[in-house]
Amino acid sequence: MLDIGPIHRTEYELGDDRSEPVVIAEAPGRIHYLGEHGEPKAGLFLSSTIDRYIRLAVSLRKDSSLRFYAADLGERKRTTLVNLKYKREDRWANYIKVAIHVFAELGCPVKGLNFTVAGDIPQQIGLASSSAIEVAAAVALKGFFNVGVSDEELIKRLAAAQTLFFGKNTNFVDYLVAFSAKKDTFLVVDEDSMETKRIKSPFAKYKILVMDSRVPRFGVEEELKQRRQDIKKGLELLSQKKPGLNFRDYAATDLVESMGDLPEEIRRRCMHIVQELRRVNDAEDALRRSDLSVLSRVFLHSHESLRDLYEVSCPEIDWLVKRALETEGVLASRMTGQGFGGCTVTVIAEEAIGEYRRRLEDYERIFGFHPLIYEVKPAGGTQVVQAAAPTPAIPSA
Repeated sequence: MLDIGPIHRTEYELGDDRSEPVVIAEAPGRIHYLGEHGEPKAGLFLSSTIDRYIRLAVSLRKDSSLRFYAADLGERKRTTLVNLKYKREDRWANYIKVAIHVFAELGCPVKGLNFTVAGDIPQQIGLASSSAIEVAAAVALKGFFNVGVSDEELIKRLAAAQTLFFGKNTNFVDYLVAFSAKKDTFLVVDEDSMETKRIKSPFAKYKILVMDSRVPRFGVEEELKQRRQDIKKGLELLSQKKPGLNFRDYAATDLVESMGDLPEEIRRRCMHIVQELRRVNDAEDALRRSDLSVLSRVFLHSHESLRDLYEVSCPEIDWLVKRALETEGVLASRMTGQGFGGCTVTVIAEEAIGEYRRRLEDYERIFGFHPLIYEVKPAGGTQVVQAAAPTPAIPSA
C-alpha cells in the first residue's frame, strides 16, 4: 500500500505545517461468500472485508476547486461544488464526488479540497473497490470537518447519493460491511434490518484464495435485471396463494407446491432465493460451531444453485470450482460476484496451494484466459489513518 501522505503533500505542494492538515482514511474491499444473488432490499449475506484497501487523503485548498489525484494511475481530475455531478470521463473520481455531496448536504463548508486516492483492491471483479473509495472519502471528510454523524446515518446518505449520481438503486450492504468489520471475522448482514452479526473465523489453518477467471463479461446488467424482474414476478404470484412480504415468508415446499402456478424459469429463480436464505443461516450456525464439513456442503450447494437455478455461472467458473474441489486440502469453492465470469473464492489448506495451482494449469490451455490468484483474509473495517487537529464539531443535519 502506498503511503499517500507524502504523495499528497508533494502533489498539492503542501508543506509539513500543521496549519495545512491532511486527513487520511482507508476502507477495505469485501467478499460476499453467500447471499449475493438474493432478493433486493431483503437479502441475507455472509460476507467479510479483505486485507486489500483504498486509502484516501483530503486537505484544504485556497481556491474553490475540487482536485482529485489517483496516485496509482497518475491521473488527475477536477470540478467545483457547483458542477458536482456524474461525468463518465471522471471514472474513479465520481465515487469521491458521492461522498462530497453527502457532506455538502450536511452543511459542511465544502469549498476547495484536494483528494489523493490509492489502493490495492483488484478492480472490476466484484470486490467492492468503488464502494471502498466512497467509504474512505466519507470517513476522511467526516474527520476533516469533525461532523457529528452516526455510521448508520452516513450509510443511508451514501446510498442515497450513490443513487442520485449513478441513476440506479443502490443497496448499502457493502457500506455496512466496511463499517462493521473486525479482523478475522465474518459478518452475517441483514439488508432488511441493517443489522450485522460478527462470527470469529474458524479458518486459522486455511487460506482464502480469490481466482479471477478473466472471462470477458458482456451484457451482465441486462441479464441480472431480467432475474430481478423474475423474482419480483415470482413473489407477486406466490403472495396471491400465501400472503408474504418477502421471500423470508416462504419455504422451499411453497415453491414445490407452486409447480404449475409459476412459470418454470421464475420458479427456479425463486427457489434459489429461498434456499440461499436458508444456507446463510446454516453457514452461520456451522461457523459458530466450527463445523467445517457442513460449511463445505453449504458452499457447494450454493454454487450448484447459482449454476442450475439462478443461472449466473458459466463453463469457465464451473471448471475452476470443480478442479478446486478435486484438490485434497480444499475445504470449499464457489463463484462470487455478479457472475457470467468473474471470480471464484476457495478456502484451502496452505500446504495444498501448490497442488491447487498445478491443477489449474490446464485452464489457460482449455479456455484461453490467464487467471489471476489473490490471497486474502478477513480484515478490519474502515478507519482514519491520520487525523487532523481537533476542531469544533459540526452537528449532523
